Amino acid sequence: MTLTNKEIARILYEIADLLAIQEVEFKPQAYQKAAVILESLEKDIAKIYQEGGRKALVDLPGIGESIAEKIEEYLKTGKIKYYGQLKKRFPFDIEELVKIEGMGPQKAKALWQELGIKNVKDLEKAAKAHKIAKLEGFGEKTEKNILEGIAFLKRSKGRFLLHEIIPRVREVEEKLRALKEVQMVSVAGSVRRMKETIGDADLLVVSQNPKKVMDFFTSQPEVAKIWGKGVTKASVRVKEGFDIDLRVVRKEQYGSALQYFTGSKEHNIAVRRIAISKGLKLSEYGLFRGKKQIAGKTEEEIYKALGLAWIPPEMRENHGEIELADARRPQKLSDIIDYGDIRGDLHVHSDWDGGADAIKALADAARVMGYEYIGISDHTKFLKIERGLDEKQLERRNKAIDALNSKSQNTTSKFRILKGCEANIMNDGSIDLKNEALSKLDYVIAGVHSNMKINKDEMTARIIAAMKNPNVDIISHLTGRILKKRGEYEIDFDKILRAAKQFNAILEINASPERLDLNDENIRRAKEAGVKMIINTDTHHKNQLRFMEFGIAQARRGWAEKEDIINTQPIEKLLQYF
Repeated sequence: MTLTNKEIARILYEIADLLAIQEVEFKPQAYQKAAVILESLEKDIAKIYQEGGRKALVDLPGIGESIAEKIEEYLKTGKIKYYGQLKKRFPFDIEELVKIEGMGPQKAKALWQELGIKNVKDLEKAAKAHKIAKLEGFGEKTEKNILEGIAFLKRSKGRFLLHEIIPRVREVEEKLRALKEVQMVSVAGSVRRMKETIGDADLLVVSQNPKKVMDFFTSQPEVAKIWGKGVTKASVRVKEGFDIDLRVVRKEQYGSALQYFTGSKEHNIAVRRIAISKGLKLSEYGLFRGKKQIAGKTEEEIYKALGLAWIPPEMRENHGEIELADARRPQKLSDIIDYGDIRGDLHVHSDWDGGADAIKALADAARVMGYEYIGISDHTKFLKIERGLDEKQLERRNKAIDALNSKSQNTTSKFRILKGCEANIMNDGSIDLKNEALSKLDYVIAGVHSNMKINKDEMTARIIAAMKNPNVDIISHLTGRILKKRGEYEIDFDKILRAAKQFNAILEINASPERLDLNDENIRRAKEAGVKMIINTDTHHKNQLRFMEFGIAQARRGWAEKEDIINTQPIEKLLQYF
């Protein structure tokens, strides 16, 4: 996502919240949908406008004339007058306030009216003074949740979601790669390890002319500030707000430097201990016996010299991967799931439930990605805010899918669209659609979308009750977390795993970069328990299908193998699971 797309999307989200405060019908959803579209675009919206004017904006799904006009205004002037007018009416920081779990637009408005709260600092002060609990519609529980939400927000400060950082880092990487003075370049650090959240980014370059590389790197238009610039190292802040460090090394040091600067710190300490035990010294400059360098050109030769198989960067957290890579023992590092192993995505929302794209457009996008199938999993009726489908609407949508599949069968294509849904798990563990409707689908995803503050035993029993339903195949985003916004709700994961094994429930690795749920530890535990998993994107716009990369990275961080993930299988085998 480009900086322009991100900034306009941010404004559209805030307009949606400001309209929701006024209880305006329909418009908030339209602005939210347009913001999602902009976030999902790979191409810069400014370039789209430059090439095709306002018509090109209107041609984008979910962008009507009114919103296109406001985007055009921003691209021309850097402002949206309508947004400024709304902000004057409600002079509080709604963007920051609604980041706190449980704080919607209406609550932000009520707190501003009753207590004059304009920002998170005011909110925390009022909550600690127990002023919020006394207000009508709030109470002690809400006040406690607000304080917990603020604490969670503070812990996440200074961290960026992987998908917010990676496009810019890759853009800089490619610019460096195109430079004739650069022989080799690689992303390092936590971006290379594909961590869920990132503090800063690292790039490593081999060049015999480091000054030219440094001058080029620090003079790029995306650079907002230069923190430091030396002969072989530079550090800058880019316009998105995070830092990128660049190091230039010699060719014979490239592998050892890449291994060192990839990390993690804990992994590197463990690897250095192995080197010491063999009478060697390992640093970013190479692997040495005395003063003689015995390895360093490639990572592979570093690990090999230490008696280890090469370890994928995503696994380098000192969670047992070194023991797994010991060349003296049987190991299966080569079996870890790869980025090209997925054959289809089964958690995709269409325009039937408020998603941005028609089913055919989603299917076409999946074909372009090389998939063999796609599953349409629209929300069901409990989620009215997501335009969830009732039984009759779901039946009509199923017929639309059947018609599309019939057309496909008349061609040489073997591509298939599967009929699914993402149903809601109610408080008692029941599903919000009748079993008769569920039984007509190819598969059913079920997830918790409400009442997430219940205790551990109740939540565990709720999810297990859903697993017992013979129509439920997949449990979506099991722990309910949203990165940088809310933590996991409480569950007994061991009990969940035993039930999943007993009732053949498949656990989802949700690839949406705001969720990445399951986390890597839970993926490892599920794998050890023999519980099958599936990687899905939870797509609401066709461009979000590319989020699959983040889900696969998460699976690799959790040591998942191809056989652990059911959508690495051809459709015939996939349907056997259901």
